[in-house]
Amino acid sequence: VQLQASGGGLVQAGGSLRLSCTASGRTFSSYVMGWFRQAPGKEREFVAAISRGGGTTSYADSVKGRFTISRDNAKNTVYLQMNSLKPEDTAVYSCAADRDYFPDEYDYWGQGTQVTVSS
Repeated sequence: VQLQASGGGLVQAGGSLRLSCTASGRTFSSYVMGWFRQAPGKEREFVAAISRGGGTTSYADSVKGRFTISRDNAKNTVYLQMNSLKPEDTAVYSCAADRDYFPDEYDYWGQGTQVTVSS
């Protein structure tokens, strides 16, 4: 599966952005989807994940209550709605896919999209 992320940009603190990740192929619903981020000088960290059917989600503590992951299997797309953004949310955000249920490691990765939150 090939993944294409989009929707990043520059936003002021307190603002919102919605990231999208579109997958190629006809088996999108077979994959658990995740969002990760990497800030300059830091390791990549988990942000959120969603089950194949969308009924189960998981979030990092740092984004709970502010970010929402969702998916539209008919459009082969997973979304990350980011509200109440903080400067510490600044990072390159990447989407990932895997056939296993909420895996520790994901097999497929898209290119990142930059999110910059100004104070």
